[in-house]
This record gives sequence, C-alpha cells and structure tokens, in this order.
Amino acid sequence: MVKVHLWAGLRALTGGQDVVEVEAGNVTGLYRALARAYPALTDIIDDGRGVSISIDGMLIPDAGYEKVSENNEIYLLQRAKGG
Repeated sequence: MVKVHLWAGLRALTGGQDVVEVEAGNVTGLYRALARAYPALTDIIDDGRGVSISIDGMLIPDAGYEKVSENNEIYLLQRAKGG
C-alpha cells in the first residue's frame, strides 16, 4: 500500500483524512486508485491535470509512469487556478 499525504484543499474530498492508502505501482495507477476509493477526487485528479505530486520531496511534472512504492513519501497538492 502506498501512503498519500493530502494537501489541505483535498482533505474535504476524503472525509477530512490527511493521509490515505491505496494500492499502486506508478503515479497513473495511484490516481486511478484514489478516484476509485474516493470518488469526490475524480474531477480534480483527472489523471493529474488538477493536482501536482511530490515524491520524496521533489515535484514531478508529467509523473504518469513514475514508479511509487510504500517506501516513498508522497504528497498530492491541488493546483492553484486563476488568471
């Protein structure tokens, strides 16, 4: 299981949980597993376009096939929108 720390804005979509666990081997699988487990996250995750991901302290753009494991420190952050 991969632990995912959720940035404050995303916690409301998981019933207030700040850390959730899902089964995944890469970031795309992680996004899909999160959307299945927490349907309220589906729109914002949208395969990573509404969120940013930090793995072991590094923000990783276009992380789709980046591998993840239980040994990684993973943070999911909501991207700021505006204009």
